[in-house]
Amino acid sequence: MARQKKTVITCAITGGIHTPTMSDALPYTPDDLATQAIAASEAGAAILHCHARKAENGFISIDPKDFSTYLPRIKQATDAVINISTGGSVLNTIDERIAPALAHSPEMCSMNMGSMNFSFHPLAKRYDEFKFDWEKDYIKNSDGYIFRNTFADIENAATQLAPHKIKFEHECYDVGHLYNLKFCMDIGLFKAPIFIQFIFGILGGIGSDVDNLIFMKRTADRLFGDDYRWSVLGAGNAQMSLGTTATQMGGNVRVGLEDSLFISRGKLAENNAQQVAKIRRIIEDLGCEVATPDEAREMLDLKGGDQVGF
Repeated sequence: MARQKKTVITCAITGGIHTPTMSDALPYTPDDLATQAIAASEAGAAILHCHARKAENGFISIDPKDFSTYLPRIKQATDAVINISTGGSVLNTIDERIAPALAHSPEMCSMNMGSMNFSFHPLAKRYDEFKFDWEKDYIKNSDGYIFRNTFADIENAATQLAPHKIKFEHECYDVGHLYNLKFCMDIGLFKAPIFIQFIFGILGGIGSDVDNLIFMKRTADRLFGDDYRWSVLGAGNAQMSLGTTATQMGGNVRVGLEDSLFISRGKLAENNAQQVAKIRRIIEDLGCEVATPDEAREMLDLKGGDQVGF
């Protein structure tokens, strides 16, 4: 496919893996979520990938009311594309996970393209004490989590969200997920142009090696031709290096405290905007331009910020 002219930066603000003990910078109150999201947009993120948390203890929330405490503030202060996760929590059903998107009708949602082991249990050994009592067991027990996204789940989510004209960030954690996506396109669930997020480095998914990126890209080229746009999420210490490689291959990039708590090896990021500013500087220093929200909308064929429900 032809190389695009500008690079879209997505920022994933908080996610469902990291817990408050791991970094004081991880936002979980409505004020912190809104403030960090707005700052990330101002730093150059065209798309803001959003989860919600419980304000009192940082626990992961898929309650639409918890999204409503901060999404309108982002909408009022920025022109960024809002992308609501339908992954949310690996402990909930697909109907529960898509409830925030149904309630708020964003321009974009994430859509996980296959079931998988999804674990971050090694992180439990790094901390002797935790800020909140839910954190340790949540992390430790993730070695038994299965992130369920069956074909029936995917069709259910796509069908329920179809009236909202939402486009998807198709999250592909392994090469088989690309074939799942192709099957779903063939039966009419999704229409081009699709937006694929290649995800590397999650325990249970494909590793964060450049060879794997090249293989995923070649596979997607063969399956989707000119009908897709793509981005790279490198988890943990692969965030900046693999993301930079993707931008030089003509792709887009995702950063944010959902995916990595660090700004450089061994140094915690101060906030989401710091990561956005770093990848933007790298992109521009290498001779590329960063896309605005409206340019991202055009590239991904989005419905527009005036048609959301918040």
